[in-house]
Amino acid sequence: MSYPSLKITFLGTGTSSGVPMIACPCEVCASTNKKDKRLRSSILVESATTTLVIDSTPDFRYQMLRANVKHLDAIVFTHPHKDHVAGLDDVRAYNFFSKKPMQVFANEMTQEVIIREFPYAFADIRYPGIPEIKLNSIATEPFIVGDIPITPILVWHMKMPVLGFRFGKFTYITDANRIEESEKEKIKGSEILVLNTLRKEKHISHFNLEEGISLVNELQIPNAYFTHISHQLGLNDSINSSLPKGMQLAYDGLQISV
Repeated sequence: MSYPSLKITFLGTGTSSGVPMIACPCEVCASTNKKDKRLRSSILVESATTTLVIDSTPDFRYQMLRANVKHLDAIVFTHPHKDHVAGLDDVRAYNFFSKKPMQVFANEMTQEVIIREFPYAFADIRYPGIPEIKLNSIATEPFIVGDIPITPILVWHMKMPVLGFRFGKFTYITDANRIEESEKEKIKGSEILVLNTLRKEKHISHFNLEEGISLVNELQIPNAYFTHISHQLGLNDSINSSLPKGMQLAYDGLQISV
């Protein structure tokens, strides 16, 4: 299978509360370093002809404005937690300008939540201006959006199945603390891995920093970016200076080409 050249933009690299967290006085939340300012986790994936976003966070509107995304072909969802789906209503703007429904790719569990959270978008009688959404079912089989082939990777967020996605030699995994051996095989050979590492302390449903580093080493990935970061992890520059070669924290606005 041939893969187009892609540009990846990190729209957000923070956990569900974002960084800074409301009302928190810690040094990370008080930092003036822009790399310590993190919207909720999402990426923009662009080929020459196709533009898609992984997850529509509560910050989706601002993320689209900040990245100047004038055209969007699809949204691909990892799972149905609020910090990954809450911004979906704002596809209305794209509907208005493109005169087309937004193509949404999600598994059955996530589709059920989308329909429950945005029932007006799926009602038999719909008022003008509501989001127009075309649901497309995905599971663990590869699929294509425009000219971009995508391989889902099943990971576990405690007991919740979550989808990571591989785009050629680039793999994106968020909200996970366990990956089965068979799914690790889908990641091997990636040149770049983006992986959630919430904090230094162990967590019930996310990899911590030590576990993330260990997984990158186990899979022998040459370049890794850590995301879905909480204020508990520490200051961006301080953590980066302690990471092994080839590993770094992602930050909002970071762009890479693959």
